[in-house]
Amino acid sequence: MQADFHYYATYCAAFLAGYSHEESLTICYSAQLVDWCSRTYLSRLKAPLSAATTQLQLELMDADTDPVGLHDITRIWASFHFLPRDLYAKRERCSKRYRNKYRLICGPNGDLAVRTVELAKGRSLQAVGVAMHVIADTWAHQYFAGTPSLVINNTNHHFFEILPDGERKIQFRHSASAPDDIGQCIYTCSLFQSSEDSIMNLGHGRAGHLPDYSFMRYKYLPAWADYEEIVKDNPSDYYHAFCQLVYAMQYLRGERSAFEAGQYAWETVAPYEETVRQILERRQLDASADWAEFAESLSGEKVPDFDKNRYEQEYLQAAKEKKDDTFLGKFILAALAQKSMVTNQCFSSGNMLAGFSVDFAKKGFRGIRDFKRLVKQSEKERNNG
Repeated sequence: MQADFHYYATYCAAFLAGYSHEESLTICYSAQLVDWCSRTYLSRLKAPLSAATTQLQLELMDADTDPVGLHDITRIWASFHFLPRDLYAKRERCSKRYRNKYRLICGPNGDLAVRTVELAKGRSLQAVGVAMHVIADTWAHQYFAGTPSLVINNTNHHFFEILPDGERKIQFRHSASAPDDIGQCIYTCSLFQSSEDSIMNLGHGRAGHLPDYSFMRYKYLPAWADYEEIVKDNPSDYYHAFCQLVYAMQYLRGERSAFEAGQYAWETVAPYEETVRQILERRQLDASADWAEFAESLSGEKVPDFDKNRYEQEYLQAAKEKKDDTFLGKFILAALAQKSMVTNQCFSSGNMLAGFSVDFAKKGFRGIRDFKRLVKQSEKERNNG
Protein backbone atom coordinates (compact mmCIF):
# COMPACT_ATOMS: atom_id res chain seq x y z
CA MET A 1 0.00 0.00 0.00
CA GLN A 2 0.95 3.63 -0.42
CA ALA A 3 0.55 6.85 1.55
CA ASP A 4 -3.01 7.25 0.27
CA PHE A 5 -4.11 4.26 2.37
CA HIS A 6 -1.49 4.07 5.13
CA TYR A 7 -1.82 7.77 5.95
CA TYR A 8 -5.13 9.27 4.82
CA ALA A 9 -7.32 6.15 4.84
CA THR A 10 -5.88 5.10 8.19
CA TYR A 11 -6.81 8.53 9.58
CA CYS A 12 -10.39 7.95 8.38
CA ALA A 13 -10.47 4.48 9.93
CA ALA A 14 -9.11 5.79 13.25
CA PHE A 15 -11.67 8.58 13.38
CA LEU A 16 -14.52 6.20 12.59
CA ALA A 17 -13.22 3.91 15.34
CA GLY A 18 -13.72 6.72 17.85
CA TYR A 19 -10.32 8.37 18.13
CA SER A 20 -10.12 12.17 18.21
CA HIS A 21 -8.67 14.22 15.37
CA GLU A 22 -5.31 14.59 17.13
CA GLU A 23 -5.19 10.92 18.10
CA SER A 24 -6.04 9.91 14.54
CA LEU A 25 -3.21 12.08 13.24
CA THR A 26 -0.74 10.35 15.56
CA ILE A 27 -1.96 6.93 14.46
CA CYS A 28 -1.89 7.61 10.72
CA TYR A 29 1.48 9.39 10.94
CA SER A 30 2.95 6.35 12.69
CA ALA A 31 1.38 4.00 10.14
CA GLN A 32 2.99 5.93 7.28
CA LEU A 33 6.32 6.29 9.09
CA VAL A 34 6.75 2.52 8.81
CA ASP A 35 7.50 3.09 5.11
CA TRP A 36 10.16 5.71 5.93
CA CYS A 37 11.97 4.46 9.03
CA SER A 38 15.15 3.12 7.43
CA ARG A 39 18.61 2.74 8.92
CA THR A 40 19.64 5.85 7.00
CA TYR A 41 16.86 7.79 8.74
CA LEU A 42 17.66 6.31 12.15
CA SER A 43 21.39 7.01 11.72
CA ARG A 44 20.66 10.69 11.23
CA LEU A 45 18.76 10.65 14.53
CA LYS A 46 21.42 8.55 16.28
CA ALA A 47 18.55 6.21 17.14
CA PRO A 48 18.63 2.39 17.48
CA LEU A 49 19.25 0.90 14.05
CA SER A 50 17.42 -2.28 15.07
CA ALA A 51 14.19 -0.27 14.89
CA ALA A 52 14.37 -0.05 11.09
CA THR A 53 10.98 -0.86 9.58
CA THR A 54 12.00 -0.57 5.93
CA GLN A 55 15.06 -0.50 3.69
CA LEU A 56 15.82 2.09 1.06
CA GLN A 57 16.65 0.94 -2.46
CA LEU A 58 20.28 1.96 -1.97
CA GLU A 59 20.39 0.04 1.31
CA LEU A 60 18.99 -3.04 -0.40
CA MET A 61 21.48 -2.77 -3.23
CA ASP A 62 24.29 -2.86 -0.66
CA ALA A 63 22.69 -5.59 1.45
CA ASP A 64 24.43 -8.95 1.73
CA THR A 65 22.42 -12.02 0.83
CA ASP A 66 24.45 -14.41 2.92
CA PRO A 67 22.51 -16.10 5.77
CA VAL A 68 23.08 -13.19 8.18
CA GLY A 69 22.05 -10.62 5.57
CA LEU A 70 18.95 -12.60 4.64
CA HIS A 71 17.97 -12.83 8.30
CA ASP A 72 18.13 -9.05 8.57
CA ILE A 73 16.09 -8.48 5.40
CA THR A 74 13.46 -11.01 6.44
CA ARG A 75 13.10 -9.57 9.96
CA ILE A 76 12.22 -6.19 8.48
CA TRP A 77 10.00 -7.14 5.57
CA ALA A 78 8.17 -10.08 7.17
CA SER A 79 7.53 -8.12 10.38
CA PHE A 80 6.10 -4.94 8.86
CA HIS A 81 5.09 -5.44 5.22
CA PHE A 82 4.56 -9.14 4.47
CA LEU A 83 3.26 -10.62 7.70
CA PRO A 84 3.09 -14.43 7.30
CA ARG A 85 -0.41 -15.87 7.35
CA ASP A 86 0.49 -19.36 8.58
CA LEU A 87 3.91 -20.29 9.98
CA TYR A 88 2.77 -23.92 10.22
CA ALA A 89 1.28 -24.30 6.73
CA LYS A 90 1.51 -27.82 5.31
CA ARG A 91 3.40 -28.52 2.12
CA GLU A 92 4.04 -32.08 1.03
CA ARG A 93 6.94 -33.44 -0.99
CA CYS A 94 9.23 -30.46 -0.72
CA SER A 95 12.46 -29.51 1.00
CA LYS A 96 12.49 -27.89 4.43
CA ARG A 97 14.17 -24.82 2.89
CA TYR A 98 11.33 -24.36 0.43
CA ARG A 99 8.66 -25.08 3.04
CA ASN A 100 10.09 -22.39 5.33
CA LYS A 101 9.82 -19.84 2.53
CA TYR A 102 6.32 -21.05 1.67
CA ARG A 103 5.28 -20.47 5.28
CA LEU A 104 6.31 -16.82 5.05
CA ILE A 105 3.74 -16.06 2.34
CA CYS A 106 1.73 -13.05 3.44
CA GLY A 107 -2.02 -13.04 3.96
CA PRO A 108 -4.75 -11.59 6.21
CA ASN A 109 -6.44 -13.09 9.25
CA GLY A 110 -3.60 -15.29 10.39
CA ASP A 111 -2.42 -15.92 13.93
CA LEU A 112 0.31 -13.29 13.60
CA ALA A 113 -2.26 -10.68 12.56
CA VAL A 114 -4.14 -11.29 15.80
CA ARG A 115 -0.90 -11.12 17.78
CA THR A 116 0.05 -7.87 16.04
CA VAL A 117 -3.15 -6.14 17.12
CA GLU A 118 -3.04 -7.60 20.63
CA LEU A 119 0.56 -6.42 20.98
CA ALA A 120 -0.60 -2.81 20.54
CA LYS A 121 -3.29 -3.11 23.24
CA GLY A 122 -2.62 -0.76 26.16
CA ARG A 123 0.42 0.73 24.44
CA SER A 124 1.05 4.04 22.69
CA LEU A 125 -0.87 5.49 19.77
CA GLN A 126 2.34 5.00 17.81
CA ALA A 127 2.04 1.26 18.48
CA VAL A 128 -1.52 1.40 17.15
CA GLY A 129 -0.24 3.04 13.96
CA VAL A 130 2.47 0.43 13.46
CA ALA A 131 -0.09 -2.36 13.89
CA MET A 132 -2.49 -0.74 11.41
CA HIS A 133 0.25 -0.56 8.77
CA VAL A 134 1.01 -4.24 9.23
CA ILE A 135 -2.65 -5.30 9.11
CA ALA A 136 -3.39 -3.21 6.01
CA ASP A 137 -0.43 -4.73 4.16
CA THR A 138 -1.62 -8.27 4.86
CA TRP A 139 -4.44 -7.52 2.41
CA ALA A 140 -2.47 -5.67 -0.26
CA HIS A 141 0.61 -7.92 -0.20
CA GLN A 142 -1.00 -11.34 0.16
CA TYR A 143 0.53 -14.12 -1.95
CA PHE A 144 4.03 -12.60 -1.69
CA ALA A 145 6.68 -13.17 0.98
CA GLY A 146 8.95 -10.79 2.86
CA THR A 147 12.10 -12.73 2.07
CA PRO A 148 14.03 -12.91 -1.23
CA SER A 149 12.76 -15.91 -3.19
CA LEU A 150 12.48 -16.48 -6.92
CA VAL A 151 10.23 -19.50 -6.51
CA ILE A 152 7.80 -17.68 -4.19
CA ASN A 153 7.74 -14.13 -5.56
CA ASN A 154 8.47 -14.45 -9.27
CA THR A 155 5.91 -13.71 -11.98
CA ASN A 156 5.84 -14.68 -15.66
CA HIS A 157 4.24 -13.61 -18.94
CA HIS A 158 0.81 -14.82 -17.80
CA PHE A 159 -0.20 -11.60 -16.01
CA PHE A 160 -3.47 -9.86 -16.90
CA GLU A 161 -5.37 -6.87 -15.60
CA ILE A 162 -9.09 -7.57 -15.24
CA LEU A 163 -11.16 -4.65 -16.54
CA PRO A 164 -14.94 -4.18 -16.78
CA ASP A 165 -14.81 -4.76 -20.54
CA GLY A 166 -12.45 -7.74 -20.44
CA GLU A 167 -8.81 -8.58 -19.78
CA ARG A 168 -5.65 -6.83 -20.93
CA LYS A 169 -2.18 -8.31 -20.83
CA ILE A 170 0.10 -6.34 -18.55
CA GLN A 171 3.42 -5.20 -19.94
CA PHE A 172 6.24 -4.94 -17.43
CA ARG A 173 9.28 -2.73 -17.87
CA HIS A 174 12.28 -1.90 -15.72
CA SER A 175 12.54 1.89 -15.92
CA ALA A 176 12.32 3.10 -12.34
CA SER A 177 12.07 6.73 -13.46
CA ALA A 178 9.01 6.24 -15.68
CA PRO A 179 5.57 6.36 -14.02
CA ASP A 180 3.20 3.47 -14.46
CA ASP A 181 0.93 3.94 -17.48
CA ILE A 182 -2.60 2.94 -16.49
CA GLY A 183 -4.08 3.59 -19.91
CA GLN A 184 -1.65 1.28 -21.70
CA CYS A 185 -1.34 -1.28 -18.87
CA ILE A 186 2.42 -0.69 -18.69
CA TYR A 187 3.93 -1.10 -15.23
CA THR A 188 7.42 -1.07 -13.76
CA CYS A 189 8.79 -4.13 -11.95
CA SER A 190 12.14 -5.38 -10.66
CA LEU A 191 14.65 -6.99 -13.02
CA PHE A 192 14.50 -10.74 -13.42
CA GLN A 193 17.33 -12.46 -11.59
CA SER A 194 17.67 -16.24 -11.69
CA SER A 195 19.29 -16.36 -8.26
CA GLU A 196 16.79 -17.62 -5.68
CA ASP A 197 17.99 -15.15 -3.06
CA SER A 198 18.48 -12.07 -5.24
CA ILE A 199 17.16 -8.88 -3.70
CA MET A 200 15.18 -8.39 -6.94
CA ASN A 201 13.02 -11.31 -5.79
CA LEU A 202 11.94 -9.68 -2.51
CA GLY A 203 8.25 -9.17 -1.81
CA HIS A 204 6.13 -8.05 -4.77
CA GLY A 205 8.99 -6.44 -6.66
CA ARG A 206 8.45 -8.73 -9.64
CA ALA A 207 4.81 -7.56 -9.78
CA GLY A 208 5.74 -3.90 -9.45
CA HIS A 209 3.29 -1.61 -7.66
CA LEU A 210 0.20 -3.50 -8.79
CA PRO A 211 -0.53 -4.85 -5.29
CA ASP A 212 -0.37 -1.26 -3.95
CA TYR A 213 -3.10 0.17 -6.20
CA SER A 214 -6.57 -0.09 -4.70
CA PHE A 215 -8.30 -0.13 -8.10
CA MET A 216 -6.27 -3.03 -9.47
CA ARG A 217 -7.75 -6.42 -10.34
CA TYR A 218 -5.33 -8.90 -11.83
CA LYS A 219 -4.55 -12.58 -12.28
CA TYR A 220 -1.26 -14.44 -12.58
CA LEU A 221 0.42 -17.84 -12.14
CA PRO A 222 2.74 -18.04 -9.13
CA ALA A 223 5.12 -20.99 -8.98
CA TRP A 224 4.29 -21.75 -5.33
CA ALA A 225 0.64 -22.38 -6.27
CA ASP A 226 1.65 -25.10 -8.75
CA TYR A 227 0.94 -22.61 -11.55
CA GLU A 228 -2.73 -22.45 -10.81
CA GLU A 229 -4.20 -19.07 -11.65
CA ILE A 230 -4.70 -16.66 -8.77
CA VAL A 231 -7.12 -13.75 -9.06
CA LYS A 232 -6.48 -10.68 -6.92
CA ASP A 233 -9.38 -8.25 -6.35
CA ASN A 234 -7.83 -5.20 -4.71
CA PRO A 235 -11.02 -3.08 -4.39
CA SER A 236 -12.67 -5.86 -2.40
CA ASP A 237 -9.53 -6.62 -0.38
CA TYR A 238 -8.91 -2.96 0.41
CA TYR A 239 -12.49 -2.53 1.61
CA HIS A 240 -12.02 -5.53 3.88
CA ALA A 241 -8.77 -3.99 5.08
CA PHE A 242 -10.42 -0.65 5.85
CA CYS A 243 -13.25 -2.26 7.80
CA GLN A 244 -10.79 -4.47 9.65
CA LEU A 245 -8.72 -1.44 10.68
CA VAL A 246 -11.83 0.17 12.15
CA TYR A 247 -12.70 -3.07 13.96
CA ALA A 248 -9.14 -3.44 15.28
CA MET A 249 -9.00 0.12 16.57
CA GLN A 250 -12.39 -0.22 18.24
CA TYR A 251 -10.86 -3.15 20.13
CA LEU A 252 -7.74 -1.14 20.98
CA ARG A 253 -9.93 1.68 22.31
CA GLY A 254 -11.81 -0.77 24.52
CA GLU A 255 -15.10 -0.75 22.61
CA ARG A 256 -14.74 -4.43 21.73
CA SER A 257 -13.72 -7.15 24.16
CA ALA A 258 -11.50 -9.03 21.72
CA PHE A 259 -9.90 -8.85 18.31
CA GLU A 260 -10.79 -11.92 16.28
CA ALA A 261 -9.57 -12.87 12.81
CA GLY A 262 -12.15 -12.55 10.06
CA GLN A 263 -14.21 -9.90 11.85
CA TYR A 264 -14.92 -6.42 10.47
CA ALA A 265 -16.69 -3.21 11.47
CA TRP A 266 -19.24 -3.48 8.66
CA GLU A 267 -21.92 -1.64 10.60
CA THR A 268 -19.66 1.30 11.46
CA VAL A 269 -18.51 1.82 7.88
CA ALA A 270 -21.89 1.10 6.25
CA PRO A 271 -23.04 4.78 6.08
CA TYR A 272 -19.85 5.59 4.14
CA GLU A 273 -19.55 2.43 2.06
CA GLU A 274 -20.44 4.06 -1.25
CA THR A 275 -17.86 6.82 -0.78
CA VAL A 276 -15.12 4.42 0.30
CA ARG A 277 -15.78 2.01 -2.55
CA GLN A 278 -15.77 4.85 -5.08
CA ILE A 279 -12.34 5.95 -3.87
CA LEU A 280 -11.02 2.40 -4.01
CA GLU A 281 -12.37 1.76 -7.51
CA ARG A 282 -11.15 4.98 -9.13
CA ARG A 283 -8.31 4.28 -11.58
CA GLN A 284 -5.53 6.56 -10.38
CA LEU A 285 -1.95 6.08 -9.20
CA ASP A 286 -2.48 8.09 -6.02
CA ALA A 287 -5.81 8.41 -4.17
CA SER A 288 -4.47 10.73 -1.45
CA ALA A 289 -6.61 13.72 -2.48
CA ASP A 290 -9.80 11.66 -2.39
CA TRP A 291 -9.01 10.16 1.01
CA ALA A 292 -8.01 13.59 2.37
CA GLU A 293 -11.34 15.03 1.23
CA PHE A 294 -13.20 12.16 2.89
CA ALA A 295 -11.18 12.64 6.09
CA GLU A 296 -12.12 16.32 6.25
CA SER A 297 -15.79 15.48 5.69
CA LEU A 298 -15.65 13.12 8.71
CA SER A 299 -13.87 15.28 11.26
CA GLY A 300 -14.25 18.77 9.87
CA GLU A 301 -10.47 19.09 10.18
CA LYS A 302 -7.80 19.25 7.51
CA VAL A 303 -5.24 16.44 7.55
CA PRO A 304 -1.78 17.93 6.97
CA ASP A 305 0.51 16.36 4.42
CA PHE A 306 2.89 13.74 5.79
CA ASP A 307 6.28 15.21 6.75
CA LYS A 308 8.83 12.63 7.84
CA ASN A 309 10.91 15.37 9.51
CA ARG A 310 8.10 16.66 11.72
CA TYR A 311 9.25 15.09 14.99
CA GLU A 312 12.99 14.91 14.45
CA GLN A 313 13.97 17.95 16.51
CA GLU A 314 11.93 16.79 19.50
CA TYR A 315 13.85 13.51 19.48
CA LEU A 316 17.26 15.05 18.82
CA GLN A 317 16.90 17.67 21.56
CA ALA A 318 15.53 15.30 24.20
CA ALA A 319 17.86 14.11 26.94
CA LYS A 320 18.99 10.51 26.58
CA GLU A 321 16.77 9.29 29.40
CA LYS A 322 13.76 11.11 27.90
CA LYS A 323 14.05 10.00 24.27
CA ASP A 324 11.70 7.04 24.74
CA ASP A 325 8.99 9.50 25.82
CA THR A 326 9.12 11.49 22.57
CA PHE A 327 6.92 10.83 19.54
CA LEU A 328 9.71 9.02 17.69
CA GLY A 329 10.85 7.29 20.85
CA LYS A 330 7.42 5.71 21.25
CA PHE A 331 7.42 4.72 17.59
CA ILE A 332 10.84 3.09 17.97
CA LEU A 333 9.67 1.06 20.96
CA ALA A 334 6.61 -0.09 19.01
CA ALA A 335 8.77 -1.08 16.04
CA LEU A 336 11.18 -3.03 18.22
CA ALA A 337 8.30 -4.85 19.91
CA GLN A 338 6.66 -5.81 16.59
CA LYS A 339 9.92 -7.04 15.08
CA SER A 340 10.77 -8.98 18.23
CA MET A 341 7.36 -10.66 18.30
CA VAL A 342 7.38 -11.74 14.65
CA THR A 343 11.00 -12.88 14.72
CA ASN A 344 10.36 -14.90 17.85
CA GLN A 345 7.26 -16.53 16.37
CA CYS A 346 9.20 -17.49 13.24
CA PHE A 347 12.02 -18.94 15.33
CA SER A 348 9.61 -20.78 17.66
CA SER A 349 7.97 -22.42 14.64
CA GLY A 350 11.34 -23.87 13.64
CA ASN A 351 11.78 -21.40 10.78
CA MET A 352 15.26 -19.83 10.83
CA LEU A 353 14.80 -17.44 7.90
CA ALA A 354 14.45 -14.50 10.29
CA GLY A 355 17.33 -15.72 12.47
CA PHE A 356 17.66 -16.61 16.14
CA SER A 357 15.31 -15.05 18.68
CA VAL A 358 14.57 -14.99 22.38
CA ASP A 359 11.19 -13.93 23.75
CA PHE A 360 12.27 -10.90 25.79
CA ALA A 361 8.97 -10.75 27.64
CA LYS A 362 9.52 -14.22 29.13
CA LYS A 363 13.28 -14.64 29.31
CA GLY A 364 14.60 -11.12 29.61
CA PHE A 365 17.27 -9.39 27.57
CA ARG A 366 19.70 -11.47 25.55
CA GLY A 367 21.58 -10.71 22.37
CA ILE A 368 20.70 -7.45 20.61
CA ARG A 369 21.51 -4.43 22.75
CA ASP A 370 18.76 -2.19 21.39
CA PHE A 371 16.07 -4.62 22.47
CA LYS A 372 16.97 -4.00 26.11
CA ARG A 373 14.68 -0.99 25.75
CA LEU A 374 11.75 -3.39 25.48
CA VAL A 375 12.57 -4.97 28.80
CA LYS A 376 12.73 -1.56 30.48
CA GLN A 377 9.48 -0.52 28.82
CA SER A 378 7.77 -3.72 29.96
CA GLU A 379 8.95 -3.15 33.52
CA LYS A 380 7.65 0.42 33.40
CA GLU A 381 4.24 -0.74 32.13
CA ARG A 382 4.02 -3.40 34.86
CA ASN A 383 4.87 -0.87 37.55
CA ASN A 384 2.30 1.59 36.23
CA GLY A 385 -0.29 -1.14 35.89
